[in-house]
Amino acid sequence: MKMRLNRPLVFTDKVSSALSAAAGRKRRLRHILICSTVAVGSAIAGFSAQGAEKGNWITTWAATPAPRWSDDLPAPFGVPEVLENQTIRQVARISVGGNSVRVVLSNAFGEKPLTIGAGSVAIAGKGGEIDQKTLKPLTWGGKSSVVVPPGAPILSDPVALSAEALSEISVSIFLPKKTALSSVHWDGVQTAYISGPGNFTSDAAFKADTTLKSRLFLSDIWVDAAPESEAIVFFGDSITDGNCSTPDANNRWPDHIAKRLQEANRKVAVVNEAFSGNRVLTDGMGVNALARFDSDILSHPKVATVVLMMGINDIGWPGGNAITPDDKQPTAQDIITGYKQLIDRAHARGIRIVGATLTPFAETFKGLPTEGYYTAEKEKIRVAVNQWIRTGDGFDGVIDFDKVMEDPAKPGYLRDDYDCGDNLHPNDAGYKAMADAVDLEILLGPAK
Repeated sequence: MKMRLNRPLVFTDKVSSALSAAAGRKRRLRHILICSTVAVGSAIAGFSAQGAEKGNWITTWAATPAPRWSDDLPAPFGVPEVLENQTIRQVARISVGGNSVRVVLSNAFGEKPLTIGAGSVAIAGKGGEIDQKTLKPLTWGGKSSVVVPPGAPILSDPVALSAEALSEISVSIFLPKKTALSSVHWDGVQTAYISGPGNFTSDAAFKADTTLKSRLFLSDIWVDAAPESEAIVFFGDSITDGNCSTPDANNRWPDHIAKRLQEANRKVAVVNEAFSGNRVLTDGMGVNALARFDSDILSHPKVATVVLMMGINDIGWPGGNAITPDDKQPTAQDIITGYKQLIDRAHARGIRIVGATLTPFAETFKGLPTEGYYTAEKEKIRVAVNQWIRTGDGFDGVIDFDKVMEDPAKPGYLRDDYDCGDNLHPNDAGYKAMADAVDLEILLGPAK
C-alpha cells in the first residue's frame, strides 16, 4: 500500500481548541535523557530514539505515565500520594528478547526531582520473587543512584541480562526520600509490590506491605534486539490497556498479538501505549492523544506501525449522567479530524498507521450513576466514526473490531460471551478473540 501524502486539514472549533490548549500547556515530553552523573547540576546529554547509541536498542515493553486526576472523576485513583524509604518491585512481560536490558523510569509529571537510591533488574519468579542468579544492579552513568529532574525520564545503563521473548522481567527501585507518586500508569492489570521501610532491591523474595495494580515510575524496558527488529505501538484506551482482564495473566489483546508474532517467528516488538480513560481530544484520565502522540509514539526506536483504537471515551464521557457532564459533546467529524491529524503526523515520520473500529457499547454502565455514557444519539456518533475508519481512505489498514465483538442477534451490543459485565470492556475470551481476528500482515505492512 502506498504511503499517503499529508493533506491540509480544516479544523472544527472543538479540535482547534484542543490543539491550542495542548500547545499552551507545559507537556512532559519523554525525550530520553542519559545522565553522566547523579548530581543535579551535572551534564545531561540528549538522547534520540532514532539513534539509540551503539547497539540495536528497541522498546520491548511500555506503560504510559500520566498525572494523578482530580477526585471529581468517578474512578478513584487508588494510589498512595507518597512513599518514603520503601522499595517497589514491578513485573513486566517483554515482547522481544535480547542479551542486554535498559530500564526507563519516568518523572514526567513530577514537580520535584525524583531520587532513586538503588535499582535492580532480574528474571521474575512468582509472587514478587526473582531468579537470584539473574539479579543485576541498575546504574546510571556508572552510579548506583540517580536524581531525575522534574518532567524528565531517565534511561539506565545497559545491563547484561539474557531475556527471552515473552519472558517476565522484574524491576525494583528504592525510594530513600519522601516521594510523591506523580507519574503513574493507573490501570496496570499487574501486581506492583511495595515494601515496608528499607532497600530490598537485591532480595530474592519480597515481603510486601502493600500491593497495587498500577505502574509506578516504570515506563519502558529496552532490549538489544536483532538488527532487523522493528516495533508496533498500540495507541488506545482501556480496551487496549486490558481493563477487566485477569490481573497478572497478560491477557490484553496486544499481549496475544505479541505471542502470535513470536509464534510466526517475526522479530517485532509490541509496545502498548494505551491508557484507560484516554481520549483523542480531551484530557481527563491521562493526557489526550493529540498532545501525547510525539512523546509516547515517536520517541520509541524503530517504530514501523501505530495501531490506533481510541474515541469511545470522547463519545461516552460528556453529557448529563455521564463521567464529565459539563464537557461539550464532540461530533463524529471532530473525532475524525483528530484522527486525520494523527495520521498525518505518523506519515510525516514514515510510520504506517492502522485504525481499529470502536467496539459496541450499548447500555454501558446500565444501572450505575454513569449510565449516561451510552445514549442512542452517542451510538449514531460511533457508527459514523466507524464508517469513516472503514471507508475514509485515511488509515493504511483497518481492523474491524466492531464486527468481531458485536452480538449478531443484537446490533450495537457487545457479545455476552465476550463481555466482562459492564457492556463495554471485553473479558479474557473477548481480548483473545480480538487478537485472533487480526491479520498480522495488516500490522506489518507490505513485505520489504
